[in-house]
Amino acid sequence: MLENIQFLNIEFFWLLLLLPIAIVWYMFTRNKQTAELKMSSIQGFKNSSTFWSKFKHLLFALRLIALGLLITALARPRTVDVSTQTKTTSGIDIVMAIDVSASMLAKDLRPNRLDALKEVAADFIDGRPNDRIGLVEYAGEAYTKTPITSDKSIVQRSLRDINYNTIIESGTAIGMGLATSVNRLKDSRAKSKVIILLTDGVNNSGFIDPKIASELAVEYGIKVYTIGLGTNGTALSPIGFNSNGTFRYGRTQVEIDEALLKEIAAETGGKYFRATNNDKLAQIYEEINKLEKTEIEETKYYNYDEKYRPLVLLAGLLLLIELLLRNTIFRSFV
Repeated sequence: MLENIQFLNIEFFWLLLLLPIAIVWYMFTRNKQTAELKMSSIQGFKNSSTFWSKFKHLLFALRLIALGLLITALARPRTVDVSTQTKTTSGIDIVMAIDVSASMLAKDLRPNRLDALKEVAADFIDGRPNDRIGLVEYAGEAYTKTPITSDKSIVQRSLRDINYNTIIESGTAIGMGLATSVNRLKDSRAKSKVIILLTDGVNNSGFIDPKIASELAVEYGIKVYTIGLGTNGTALSPIGFNSNGTFRYGRTQVEIDEALLKEIAAETGGKYFRATNNDKLAQIYEEINKLEKTEIEETKYYNYDEKYRPLVLLAGLLLLIELLLRNTIFRSFV
């Protein structure tokens, strides 16, 4: 409760220094506050002190507490209730184009490239609560997994469902993946439209040239960030099937058409990244997250509840009690 209280005029707390001064003054002058009678001997009065005469210091304590309460009231204690209303003033529509070819099962990233990507992409999606996001899968062909939507639960569920399958034609059709992503964004009215295109290979399938697809992106004002995924050198990748239908792994050379990915990014105003491990992949998505900022308009409403009134009333009550006691019970002793 106390942590929600703030004081508007904290300089008045300096007046609290008067309290110890008043206590010292009272200690030095208390014996002079009652009438004196000089006698040659007080032997007969040693046990004559009463409870009420000792209790007279209560009057000073009441006045001191009342003063402290009044000083605190002058400092204007109050509580603040802040309500915030946010509104997206410039949203971003993002399509994540994900390569799901068999090579994405390579184990140079943990546990493999595709699962490592899904983990990082899930964090990226959670970090964009005010943007619309869509997913495109591509291998030898491409299709829309999820149209752009603001419902992040749908996007996350679709992302988890992305796996390598034999339904999509094998290969890596970068042009098809990019063109399908452009098609998802071309009618968007967002002020900023972005494609994050990830692949671990070279364009070897599809009937749309990647350069033509990048020209379409430029025409519709879409920025493309490209990511080459895979270690340098060789990686443990699927090279065939075992008799039980599982993949047989072997060392293969990692080939990524970096020149093409750099060209697509440069032509569309984006940026090219190379992810050689899990940490680098996470850093890339963090950098894209920082590069593409969504403008948010935030309105805050402050509701102040003044708390000085109860302190003033309590101080007044204590002074009234002190006045009544001084003129009734303690009248004969003060």
